[in-house]
Order: sequence, then C-alpha cells, then structure tokens
Amino acid sequence: MKILVTGCNGQVGFLLTKALKDKVELLALTRQELDITNEALVNKTINDFKPNVVINAAAYTAVDKAENEEELAFAINSNGPEYLAKAASKVNASIIHISTDYVFEGNKSGQYLETDPVNPQGVYGKSKLAGEVAVSKNCRKHIILRTAWIFGEHGNNFVKTMLKLGKERDTLSIVSDQFGGPTYAGDIAKAIIEIVNKIDTCEEIQWGVYHYSGIPHVSWYEFAENIFAKAQQKEVLKNTPKLTAISTEEFPTPAKRPKNSKLNCQAIEKEFGIMPSNWKEELNNINNYMTT
Repeated sequence: MKILVTGCNGQVGFLLTKALKDKVELLALTRQELDITNEALVNKTINDFKPNVVINAAAYTAVDKAENEEELAFAINSNGPEYLAKAASKVNASIIHISTDYVFEGNKSGQYLETDPVNPQGVYGKSKLAGEVAVSKNCRKHIILRTAWIFGEHGNNFVKTMLKLGKERDTLSIVSDQFGGPTYAGDIAKAIIEIVNKIDTCEEIQWGVYHYSGIPHVSWYEFAENIFAKAQQKEVLKNTPKLTAISTEEFPTPAKRPKNSKLNCQAIEKEFGIMPSNWKEELNNINNYMTT
C-alpha cells in the first residue's frame, strides 16, 4: 500500500503521518514540500509516486482571515483538491479529502446528515464546499470526510487556547449558543486509517461524503468547562478562571460561525464500523496540551 499525505504538519496530518509511517510506503509532505495549488507539481508528485490512496490533510483554515484572503482560501481549499483528485484519478488512486461543518448554514434544529442542503455563510465554508465538489467531480473513488471542532496535541486549537488563557486570566467569556462535537485529531487519523484498510482489502465501498466528529455535542462554553475541570483534576492548572456564558452576538467575528455544527455520524458507522470521537476521554491526556 502506497499512501500520499498532504499537509502532514497540520493537526490531523501530523498524527496521521505518525500512525502510518511504519505500516505503509508513505510519502508525507508538508505545505513547503508540496504546494497543492501548483498543478504541475501535484501532477509530477502523484505520477512519480503512484500512490494507491491520496489523503488530503492540507487546508486553509484561518476562518476569519479568509474573509479578506478569498483568492488564497479558494486556491488551497478548492483548486488544490481539484488538482489532487484529477492526478489521483489518472493513476487509479482513491482520494480521502477532509472537509468541514462550515459547509452548512448552522440553523437546523437537529443533527446534520450528509444529504442535508449545504449553504456556507463565509469564504472559508464556501471554499471548502467548492473543494468537495471538485473532488467528487474529478475522482470517482473519493471519500469526503466532514468533521468539526478539531483539537490535538499538535498545532493550534481551542483546548490549547483555553489552557493558555487559563494561566493568564481570572475570568473568561465563552460563547454558549454555538453547538457541535469536539473531535480529537488522532481519532480522525484513526478513522481515515480504517477507511484506507477497507480500500486495501478491495471490499466494495460506498464512495461519497461522510460525517465524522465527537460526542457528546456541547456548546463552546460547556467544552471549556470540561477542559478546565480536567485541567484542575490533572493538576495542569492550579487555579481555573471563572467562566461567563455569552452569546454569538456578544463576541462578533469577521466570519459568521454556524450555530449548529452537530454532525450525524451514523453513515460512517454503518459503512466502515467507525464510532464517533470520544473527546472527553482524550481530555485525560490534557497534560500533553500545555504550551510553553
């Protein structure tokens, strides 16, 4: 099995590379080593290596900055996946592409299904949706994995931000009316490897879009409560800040966030036997999230 991983220094890419490095013939490339917006370089890399599976973990993820960097966001999140999908198809490879809850408007009352209408509200979500369309159009053997609220030991994320602010401040205001499933990056990596294993066994696969995120669904406020409770229990922080619940309107940002990011993950469980991420269990490793 030959696997190409793009964006191998991102939150998911880093842990994916770590998990795969001794198990397959792996070509894991950073943004500097493979600029996916360079079509000629993408073609050469994939044609030379001839992977069985391309895993695209590269993305433009600066949600607020994207509002002023639309061209760059679309180049990385739409054009790049298109080039990868086309090149993968030419060598008869499968492609696994990571997408996001931001493709949805976020006003549904229940959990989002893969078949629900998409309506991204900002540049980031629009660029990621364009990437989904490009991948599905240009490589028949594709898995698009929508996920949400990613956190992990490597890279920047909400858990690390909370711990950093928890050391610096006595009080914190946290948005309490946006809901989703925090998702451990290492569990996303495991889910992708499960999909790769099924591809490798040449079993019949239902290609397409799948949702994968964590349970239970919580607000950012509730997630922060859990982070600080665990940080105190594990003696990562001596004292934890007093938390105040605020509304989305009280914390304005350049990009609009979906208020409902709850993803229904039954399809991926049915097709691949993959269970949702248990983010509460991962918080037991909170000492690995402290940054200097």
